[in-house]
Amino acid sequence: MLQLKTAGLKALDNLRSAGLYPPPWQSMAELEKITDDTVARFLSERYEVSKELGGGFLLPELLDRTVRTTESEHMDDRNMPEQKKLELVQALDRQNTLMHLYPRYISILQPLIHETAKRQERPVRLLELASGSGGLALALAKEVRQKKLPLSVTASDVIPAYIEQGNHMATQKNLPVTFRHLNALNLQEIGAAEFDIIIISQSLHHFTPGQLAVMIAQSAQHTTTAFIGIDGYRSIVLACGVPLMASLQGIASFTLDGLTSARKFYSELELDMITEIATAKRDHAVSSAWPLSVLSIRFDGEKPG
Repeated sequence: MLQLKTAGLKALDNLRSAGLYPPPWQSMAELEKITDDTVARFLSERYEVSKELGGGFLLPELLDRTVRTTESEHMDDRNMPEQKKLELVQALDRQNTLMHLYPRYISILQPLIHETAKRQERPVRLLELASGSGGLALALAKEVRQKKLPLSVTASDVIPAYIEQGNHMATQKNLPVTFRHLNALNLQEIGAAEFDIIIISQSLHHFTPGQLAVMIAQSAQHTTTAFIGIDGYRSIVLACGVPLMASLQGIASFTLDGLTSARKFYSELELDMITEIATAKRDHAVSSAWPLSVLSIRFDGEKPG
């Protein structure tokens, strides 16, 4: 219900006709501001279009505007001690394990990994951004060890406690994965072609549209093959269901983070817009794999999956 594609596509056509989309940019700072402004303009235009289309379109639009929030999750609070943040991301890891999400993520990534490894004739170099305590990276490394997945795994985050915990778990479980300190919004520390695939899972909504655009644009400069973003599908079902699942762990701040996150999930059209602005191309696809939205961007000229 919160995808609002009919009104959204009409609003986007209006912006194109007015010469407002896609906007040009010259620097990363300009890209961030322009993307934030363009998405805000799009949401305002979609509201006007929904009013013109009538009640059947206006009611979902009003519901989306009620649900939508720009509040930050507790785990993004700069004043929260790192150990408390670690407890929250570990709770998220437990929830993902309970919901069998990591096998879902791996099944989404495997075709691209095998295709790239076959073409490159070597293991694929994969970097995960904003990896938290590393649940997905560890799960991928387990596939490397047990099923010979042709992959070299590096996970990264800006929180030192997450990196320390990730490396500790990798050593404890004897898994082939390295965790490194890296800001997802500043990829200048990595080489121009150091990685083949960059992924980010369950964290797209933690970044503003402009920040996400910067991340994508920088990935295009430092990755040979693709950027994959996986996050929750924007819907009223998940807006209710995510905090309900989170509440099962009995951690109030984690439950509130679940509610905030589900209210911030991007619609597929928003992800499409952000990517087109960042790349100035259409070498990407946004697909639904309920309860997930999957953003696939190719930097090698191949058709995205």
